[in-house]
Amino acid sequence: MSDTPRKARVKWAGDLTFIGESPTGHTVVMDGGADSGGRDHAIRPMEMLLLGMGGCSSIDVILILKKARQKVVDCWVELESERAPEPPRVFTKIHAHFVVVGHNLDDKHVERAIQLSKEKYCSASVQLGALADITTSFETRAAEV
Repeated sequence: MSDTPRKARVKWAGDLTFIGESPTGHTVVMDGGADSGGRDHAIRPMEMLLLGMGGCSSIDVILILKKARQKVVDCWVELESERAPEPPRVFTKIHAHFVVVGHNLDDKHVERAIQLSKEKYCSASVQLGALADITTSFETRAAEV
């Protein structure tokens, strides 16, 4: 990976709709809610932050569990959040509940993977955790044969 900085870009597409392009060239549409003058056609920017944390942490959890030779067949994280009532309405609480499905999963490995992601590897969790209280929980489920 190059150390050359790459730019992200967010371009206005009318009303409160914007097209974001990542430094790697992937795009996403963002929009404001109808209550703020948007058209409610796309994800809100703050929702993207929350989903970014969920995605970042989930990637870590899967990679850590693979290294631990856990046989994962499915994984998802359900995110609940609270925001401050006044602007800038930052996240104040985030709860991430992981559901990991697999064969002969060891709960200790799953718990450790989530902890490592939250505290060490997931940049998004660490960044959001500077302002929000982030808690986690998990459940494991046996995969159908």
